[in-house]
Amino acid sequence: MLDFDFMDPPPEENIMNSLYQLWVLGALSNSGELTQMGRNMSDFPLDPPLSKMLLYAHDFGRCSSEVLIIVSMLSVPSVFFRPKDREEESDAAREKFFVPESDHLTLLNVYQRAKQYKFDASWCNRHFIHSKGIRKAREVHAQLVDLMKQRKLEPRSCDGSWDVIRKAICSAYFYNSSAALHPSSALFGLGFTPDYVCYHELISTSKEYMSCVTAVDGHWLAEVGSMLFSVKESYETTLLRRQKDRVEQANMEKEMEEKRKHDEAAEKERRAAAATSGSTIARPGAGACKNRFMPKKRGRIGL
Repeated sequence: MLDFDFMDPPPEENIMNSLYQLWVLGALSNSGELTQMGRNMSDFPLDPPLSKMLLYAHDFGRCSSEVLIIVSMLSVPSVFFRPKDREEESDAAREKFFVPESDHLTLLNVYQRAKQYKFDASWCNRHFIHSKGIRKAREVHAQLVDLMKQRKLEPRSCDGSWDVIRKAICSAYFYNSSAALHPSSALFGLGFTPDYVCYHELISTSKEYMSCVTAVDGHWLAEVGSMLFSVKESYETTLLRRQKDRVEQANMEKEMEEKRKHDEAAEKERRAAAATSGSTIARPGAGACKNRFMPKKRGRIGL
């Protein structure tokens, strides 16, 4: 990737950060090859974390119906609006949709309530929701449902078990943490700060704020993001984990060595083929059949 001939190359640091993010999400192997998860993620026209969230929800959480809605709402600009002369009224209307543990679940709640009212524009205006924005989310949702069905991934519902949804969100954003809560977050008014949270994006003003935040369990972070998090262990468990880490490190080095040898062999073959084709000079008559027709010699005719 770093050797690719870009017309306008991005900074090397940006490329490395992107590759690291894809590796963390399981889209790239240790040698930089695309994994099966990466191939599946590329089937969806979404940011990699959103694709990972959707696939995890289908394969492990059985909550892809709900996550489809959340992904659709995250794919459009914020559906809430806050007029300058009606801040308190709009904040009160917004609080009616709040789910204390999660802004992502708040978005799910907003979509489901709007669907009950058939995305009526007057209902949206009364609740300070952009009717065009939520209708756009409905279009995105329909497109994603079609894509899933084309790949024989039938959407599944968790029937209100919101913990599995929060775990699916954690699987995609476990590397996003440690910043201040934004005042518009549903978690801001809890009265306490959750021990662990994952956020969708950062908003920078006078300082950085987490936007679209979900409270998660610490054990989920260790489960889905084991390369970054771990649970405090006993002495025996620590020994087992270290042994596992050594095996994984050895496998990683072996995988990278095999990849290096494969690349070297492919490069040798390419050079050999180029040298062979370059040393051949075309000449008229060259390569013609050796058994050419020759007329028979005839004896002289006497007079």
